[in-house]
Amino acid sequence: MNGLFYAALDLQHFCAERDWAFCFIGGLAVLRWGEHRITRDVDLSLLVGYGNERNYVETLLNNYKTRISDAYNFAMQNRVVLIVTENGVPADITLSAIPYEEALIHRASLFAYAPDCALTTCSAEDLIILKTFAGREKDWMDVVGIVARQGARLDRTLIFETLPPLLRAKDAMANLDRLRSIMNTP
Repeated sequence: MNGLFYAALDLQHFCAERDWAFCFIGGLAVLRWGEHRITRDVDLSLLVGYGNERNYVETLLNNYKTRISDAYNFAMQNRVVLIVTENGVPADITLSAIPYEEALIHRASLFAYAPDCALTTCSAEDLIILKTFAGREKDWMDVVGIVARQGARLDRTLIFETLPPLLRAKDAMANLDRLRSIMNTP
């Protein structure tokens, strides 16, 4: 098993042992749903809610090496814990709380990347939502790949009902038009 999958499996076991709700997003999910590309880190969405962040952050930082000197304050301010897994793979753990993030995690499912490596990843639709929200050029390339691979299987209603309020909050409604163009949706 390659180092990235080993790192993700380790994080998955760590979260599952604590009954934490989570799923993998980012490059690992792209490998499942989109065009394969190189990814060098692990991205995890961890449902912590509001007011419980401290316990999660402290538990993670007590069990993993950090990537920055003031990891605790960074995590509390930015809702992202930056760690390094046991085998040296960087991991970004998003402290999720909003209803959309909770739904994303509940829609997640297991996928076998290898016979001994099944990981819980977000749905293809949620990956499109996350990538469209982020809106970086590499995210748009991922969206194109996901749409090409998943095509008619995508729940367009879920995508186009979920995205507008998220994009309005970011003042990025132009991203919705770009997604409509990629998905050939009026």
